[in-house]
Amino acid sequence: MTPDLPDGVERRRFDGRERLATRGETVYGEPRDADGWRAWDAGRSKLGAMLELGMDVGLAGDERVLYLGAASGTTVSHVADFAGPTYAVEFAPRPTRDLLSVAESRPNLFPLLKDARKPETYAHVVESDLDCVIQDVATRGQATVALRNRRFLASDGRLLAAIKARSEDVLDDPESVFEDALDELREGYDILETRRLDRFHDDHLAVVAEPRE
Repeated sequence: MTPDLPDGVERRRFDGRERLATRGETVYGEPRDADGWRAWDAGRSKLGAMLELGMDVGLAGDERVLYLGAASGTTVSHVADFAGPTYAVEFAPRPTRDLLSVAESRPNLFPLLKDARKPETYAHVVESDLDCVIQDVATRGQATVALRNRRFLASDGRLLAAIKARSEDVLDDPESVFEDALDELREGYDILETRRLDRFHDDHLAVVAEPRE
């Protein structure tokens, strides 16, 4: 049985086919219908791919979210369309400028020019006991980033992470990279579900986890 989509996410028809969509202003040239719904391109979004593959991400809508690796706002804009307060951490100044523009039409989206590896630098801004941490960072030590940001999650919150094998080790076998990352994640999380995203994103593993007591 496929889990229900969060409130605020629907399947709508664009260009003759059904696609995920949220209602909001366009961000990356995606099609938008007359009712204000814009297509969510799973080929450009790890979270979109997780939803397309029917993973149980545990999102119902209106969650308080910390998004790590927001880049120019492709995915986090969709998240902000259906979530509550959404804190968007991005390390690079250029995409953060784009992110600021995305936030102009989304008053619940809070861009932060910060390094996700150093959560102490934004702990004074981000709420505690959040419902969800969504992670898509292209850096070594992706599991370490998730463990360091666990501090923001409620005890029943969810981690939704996309582990990119090539960011950890270009030469190593992706399956080996994924196993190492999962082993490290288990130091602070219980793994609920994993799925390869190769249909949409080569050498990526999606992970759904919850904080370990």
